[in-house]
Amino acid sequence: MKIAVYPGSFDPITNGHLDVIERAARLFNKVVVAVSRNPEKQHFFAFGERLEMIKLSVTHLKNVTVDSFDGLLVDYVRAKKARAIVRGLRAVSDFDYEFQMALTNRRMAPQIETVFLMTDYRYSYLSSSFVKQIADLGGDVSTFVPPAVARRLKKGAR
Repeated sequence: MKIAVYPGSFDPITNGHLDVIERAARLFNKVVVAVSRNPEKQHFFAFGERLEMIKLSVTHLKNVTVDSFDGLLVDYVRAKKARAIVRGLRAVSDFDYEFQMALTNRRMAPQIETVFLMTDYRYSYLSSSFVKQIADLGGDVSTFVPPAVARRLKKGAR
């Protein structure tokens, strides 16, 4: 069985993230969306809220599960018996960071491959930061995020 892990903070999940998840689900038998626990990082949404919004956003994908991890990603990937880490790329500016991370992960775990998926052009400009800023200012984010996230952002917008 080909298992892949798609890690991130997903604060919140966007349609760009969902595009990568849907395409990964066509490439792998199982995809685990792994939400990182990082208590030192300031998040807009609480950990449980992020997990719940992702779960609501991927219900149509039968081979996708949602989980969480802390510690080293390669340790988590090994524990899940996965062979690949999925990373989304929006623009060239993402590449340097992702390339360094992929090479570091390969050094620690040569048996785990990193697979890069280009985000669909419709989402290449989209980031969770922009979505939060638009919502904070009372803007409509419904074209940028799954419906469950848009509802939560509208309810929680300051």
